[in-house]
Amino acid sequence: MLPAIPLEEMVSQAKATYLQRYGVAPQWVVMAPGRVNLIGEHTDYNDGFVMPMAIERYVVMAAGRAEGEGDSLRVFSDAMDGECTIPVGEPVADDLPQWGVYVRGVLEEMKAAGFSCGPLQAVIRANVPLGGGLSSSAALEVATATMVEAATGRSLSKPEKAKLTQRAENIHVGMPCGIMDQFSSAACELDHLMQLDCRTLATKQVPFSNPNITVLIINSNVKRELASSAYPIRRGQCEVAAKQLGVTALRDATMVMLNKMESQIEEVVYRRARHVIGENARVQEMAAALEANNWAQAGELMYASHDSLRDDYEVSCDELNLLVDTAHQIGTGGGVIGSRLTGAGFGGCTVTLVETDAVEDVARRIGQTYQSTLNIEPTLFTTRPAAGAHIIEG
Repeated sequence: MLPAIPLEEMVSQAKATYLQRYGVAPQWVVMAPGRVNLIGEHTDYNDGFVMPMAIERYVVMAAGRAEGEGDSLRVFSDAMDGECTIPVGEPVADDLPQWGVYVRGVLEEMKAAGFSCGPLQAVIRANVPLGGGLSSSAALEVATATMVEAATGRSLSKPEKAKLTQRAENIHVGMPCGIMDQFSSAACELDHLMQLDCRTLATKQVPFSNPNITVLIINSNVKRELASSAYPIRRGQCEVAAKQLGVTALRDATMVMLNKMESQIEEVVYRRARHVIGENARVQEMAAALEANNWAQAGELMYASHDSLRDDYEVSCDELNLLVDTAHQIGTGGGVIGSRLTGAGFGGCTVTLVETDAVEDVARRIGQTYQSTLNIEPTLFTTRPAAGAHIIEG
């Protein structure tokens, strides 16, 4: 399994890289974490409920003032081994790398919100897996917003920061994502899951400090291009279902309402709605199960969520199914509590709750089965619930 790199070490590396590239020490260091969603998938853009937690994988930015005029950012990405300069308020450059598009979107939205930062230079150090459904892009966006907060000496509330960075991705990147990823990176708390109402943005922090339970994340190391094209299609199908059911969003629908309309709704739209309605209920049930230390029920809810994502929402794939099925076969006798895909689907990661004493054995068994069956080596790591974005220095 991949060992976690301590946040303090990433901060030291970012500061050293900044000094090496720019010849001075940074004035500010900020961080934003990735996230894993324990349950509540494809519900956020339906005004529903989700239950993510921040993970011990981060985007760290070291930054300082630069020479020049106007609002701009010269930024080097360690993970991408590339540098770009982003002038704020100007058309997007043709040669701007994709990761720079995310950063630029946040800078533009922060300026529109009155956060004029002047010329800055920065270094990005990141270890959130890319394309794995663990919100590497949201972590980059939230870290960028937090850096601008540090540079301007002003701050947004956590909900405001989440909405601004979501808007940046919707408008400037063109991805119609919901609010969960950015809100998780901005507002999750140490040793807690966050139950988030995606309509009201009300949160309930659910304690998750039991040392006997560990979160195991397994990256299938496959990512289908279908993920980006299927996302807006699924979103559109949900909007059709809500309209036919006469509700503002599927958050307001019940299974009774849906079943009454079954004969009048296209079969695929019916199944999409059935997933969302059922998944919203599962989030509420998961919160109750965790508060009651009912780990057996928590596990069953995770498996039910995966089955629904596989069959009704059709966003799983053979690789993810193999990971979840292998975990299920190991079962409670081998220390596995529950498992499901996490993120948009079509590849990426699974999240599995495992008894801490068994986690090394479980990881080995799942990894061996996956690699021997598909000849793909998965990436596995464990995590505790981490803290949300904040200014570390400056």
